[in-house]
Amino acid sequence: MRRNIYKITGLSLLTVALLSCNKRLDEVNPGGATSDATWSTPQGFVTNVNGAYREQRAYYGKEDGLLVSEGGTDLWFNANKANYANQLTRYANISAASPSGAVINFFTLFYRSINICNAGISRIDDAGFTDVAEKNRRLAELRFLRAFYYWHIVEQFGGVSLRTTETTTAELTAQRSPVSAFYDLIVSDLRFAADNLPNGWGQEYSRATKKSALGMLARAYLSRAYYAPAGSADRNNYFTLARNTANEVITRKAEFGVDLWASPADLWNPANNRVGVNASTPGNKEGLYIISNSTNTAIDYDLNANRLHAWFLTQYNGRPGLVTSIQYGFDNQRRLQPTRYLLELFNEQMDARYAASFQERWIANTPFTWNAATAATYGKASSVVGTQLVPGTSLAMEITKGVIADKATKPWVTVDINDMYEADGRIKSTTDFVPLKKFLDYTRTLPASQPGYNDIIVMRLAEMYLISAEAEFQLGNIAAAATQINVLRARAAVKTPQDQTAAMQAVTLPALSAGNAAGLQFIMEERARELCGEHLRWYDLKRVYSSNFASYIKSKNKDITDVQDFHRLRPVPLAELNALSNAAEFGNNPGY
Repeated sequence: MRRNIYKITGLSLLTVALLSCNKRLDEVNPGGATSDATWSTPQGFVTNVNGAYREQRAYYGKEDGLLVSEGGTDLWFNANKANYANQLTRYANISAASPSGAVINFFTLFYRSINICNAGISRIDDAGFTDVAEKNRRLAELRFLRAFYYWHIVEQFGGVSLRTTETTTAELTAQRSPVSAFYDLIVSDLRFAADNLPNGWGQEYSRATKKSALGMLARAYLSRAYYAPAGSADRNNYFTLARNTANEVITRKAEFGVDLWASPADLWNPANNRVGVNASTPGNKEGLYIISNSTNTAIDYDLNANRLHAWFLTQYNGRPGLVTSIQYGFDNQRRLQPTRYLLELFNEQMDARYAASFQERWIANTPFTWNAATAATYGKASSVVGTQLVPGTSLAMEITKGVIADKATKPWVTVDINDMYEADGRIKSTTDFVPLKKFLDYTRTLPASQPGYNDIIVMRLAEMYLISAEAEFQLGNIAAAATQINVLRARAAVKTPQDQTAAMQAVTLPALSAGNAAGLQFIMEERARELCGEHLRWYDLKRVYSSNFASYIKSKNKDITDVQDFHRLRPVPLAELNALSNAAEFGNNPGY
């Protein structure tokens, strides 16, 4: 979607938005426009719809959303073991009084967006639409977004305040609603959206479409299933709906203008970030829902746009033969590094997702000659002194999940698995790690610039195969689950010098048949291999490990020691509770 349409609507929208579920936002409106006047025509009403998209950009592509959705899981820990956002990455001292800024921002902004959606939904009948189909398309956008925001809210905070009408004055009381009520609304909204959204909006490709609604509906059905009692007809019904909806997206992919990229390397090639199936379906060809960004920062949400490119990188600048470059990324804002568990989930000899997702080798990009002092710093033998590193040719640094023999004789920086981790998985190195490179951004114009302009793929087609597989597995359909997983594993298989497709597919059925716990664990491992870093892992763990959330995380990520089972929900920020006259009745989530 073109970002300038947000800018022309912000002031009128914020006059009716909430800072949270209970506090009115006071805004100056120098233009004098009111929502009643602006939204009284179809053209003006679109400003409400556009504004409802806005705050997702404070979560996706930003530090807050990444830490809330990927931090504190089996896959990631603080980069270089730094003390940063410990409430989310370590579960240290997380409380209602100190829930982390990311939790406060997330709670505040998503409720603000929900209120914008509610305002539009309640006022659309007065907007003067004469084209019923157009009215329903705009209503469907708002209902998609309300469901989208509420899915994040209910999964992070549980049964908090479910509001379906516009809040226009200060409200000092709030009531909790059960999780089931949230999902009833989410499902209803997404069904309406799926029925009424178009397949595409042309160049405004980051608007919600039919494939977005169906993809989100499949995700919601899968999440909802785990709240029903094990073995119940209700649970099986939701798994069936999740499977059927995911399969519908897969079956209709040509109609929707989406498809899997041929290889993981194609998927994460920065040059392909905005490449669609064809000219009539712009946006990344695998994306079901995309948040677009522009190199013109004046029309982006903020000056930093998408900063995913920076959060997962290890430091390379200043190492022998290396300086900051657009090719290798901006390495000065490191946030998350992979656990040993994540790296060892990949058999890189068979699975091309490892090489496409992580970087292990850096070719020199500036001249350098090894001298005695540098050799001593990096533990090198005297034989490397005098070796010249030639830009574009010489290997300058290697950080690998493997083991490097004779490191002292290698005329490049060498870091292997034994340098980075203890045998039990605890992080040893505070300087080096294998970086995730999925989000490298070649649209940046300066090597050391923070802003990135790549589009963010919030949801993509590969997730539908994984949702279908998980639902099939839970329904006892092991072969069907393997079939769906094997589509992705065939895509992921190393093809040269030896084609590993058959070997990759041979793994799945025995693994899935190994028993419910082991089979589900394999699916979770497959989700990690396919989706690591993509704003989903915390939700995955919260969904699947309802009874052993803490013990599971501790078993895979030895550096997280403070996590407890009640951390499956975040605390309601104390500032929000303090604004309620019935705070004691509303209460906080268990454990806080």
